Amino acid sequence: MDTTLRCTTRSPVALARKALQIASEAMPAYASKFSKRDFTQHQLLAMLVLKQFFKTDDRGIVELLRDLPDLQNMLGIRKVPHFTTLFHAQKRLAKKGALINC
Repeated sequence: MDTTLRCTTRSPVALARKALQIASEAMPAYASKFSKRDFTQHQLLAMLVLKQFFKTDDRGIVELLRDLPDLQNMLGIRKVPHFTTLFHAQKRLAKKGALINC
């Protein structure tokens, strides 16, 4: 029997906030001490969660982030990542087992 508590939301801001919270508890902010430090792993994971929420691809979520400043502010990003940043983050996080490779 599945005893996990499932919360549903239709708010992308609430979803991103929860993804950030869970990621900050589960993984370090940066994958390496030599990381560029433009985005934390927490922020990248939250963006990947939003990508699934909106059922879009890497380019689509980048455009949505560009159009939705509320999400940018909540994620704490000063600039929108290039779509390849999300692609490489997804590969890296899937390899570490942080998410299922979709």
